[in-house]
Amino acid sequence: MSKMKLSEFDFELPSDLIAEHPQENRDESRLMVLHRSTGKIEHKIFKDIINYFAEGDVMIMNNTRVFPARLYGNKEKTGARIEVFLLRELNRESLLWDVLVDPARKIRIGNKLYFGDDESLVAEVIDNTTSRGRTIRFLYDGTYEEFKQKITDLGETPLPKYIKREVNPEDEFRYQTIYAKHEGAVAAPTAGLHFSRELMKRLEIKGINFAELTLHTGLGTFRTVEVEDLTKHKMDSEQVIIDERCANLVNKAKDNKKKVCSVGTTSMRAIETSVSSEGLLKPFSGWSNKFIYPPYDFNIADAMITNFHTPLSTLLMMISAFCGHELMVEAYKSAIKEKYRFYSYGDAMLIL
Repeated sequence: MSKMKLSEFDFELPSDLIAEHPQENRDESRLMVLHRSTGKIEHKIFKDIINYFAEGDVMIMNNTRVFPARLYGNKEKTGARIEVFLLRELNRESLLWDVLVDPARKIRIGNKLYFGDDESLVAEVIDNTTSRGRTIRFLYDGTYEEFKQKITDLGETPLPKYIKREVNPEDEFRYQTIYAKHEGAVAAPTAGLHFSRELMKRLEIKGINFAELTLHTGLGTFRTVEVEDLTKHKMDSEQVIIDERCANLVNKAKDNKKKVCSVGTTSMRAIETSVSSEGLLKPFSGWSNKFIYPPYDFNIADAMITNFHTPLSTLLMMISAFCGHELMVEAYKSAIKEKYRFYSYGDAMLIL
């Protein structure tokens, strides 16, 4: 396969297919099933996924938890309203954070920002990192736990920018997988949003195992690729933790020739970051900036659940690498024709 270019991942997406709200029931989103061996495409409901898995198969889930990363503050003196998007904590002791600010042109080193009606939380800008990026230090007197509670109270669910409506209370619960445990993501691992408690119970009864890992999704996932030559694109680093239990479950399934399914692109990126020379999954704790695009040989998973992604996105490139570019193009044409819902709150695809 020749080297692919950015322009090969462009397509027209009608804006009315962008899901603004989640489906009423998590497991009743639509599900497109894609068979790589035959090219067959089926149209199902997400809860039908149980029919494609058998006892001993493994689903690899990302148990990261989204925190309310979007804050609104006021600039000292002018009172201008500034959006502060928390990207990652740099230092717990000194409450240093990497953030994005908007509008950025108004925010300079030394500026102070005040949060909350009582302005009880203050931050000072101490560095410029990128055009919109800043490093800020929160000035807060209480304990770290009280500080985190304050952020939780003042912050809102960081819905992606393409969802144009206001954030509502339902989002706090729905923009989070039901198995989310470890806080640290600023975007939900959206393939997992389709799993309901009932469906997971039914899968468990059927003997399907869940191998949990953690990848704290950052905004880099959504960063636009600006180079036609994909080898020149750099992914942002994201924190990954794969424990012994997860690796053992996955490797046992591989040894027993059972199906190993990656739930989402984040799980896929995590497992492909830590592969042994025998092609098995190794425990890992560290950072990954792995960028998967065609051609690519996958080592661990032989099935994948994913949502429908934006044109030109790194997520779409991974899907193309996994199912083959022609089949992906066919599937996406079919999704648009059948009016599948796209993006975070949209429908799902199972690639076998």
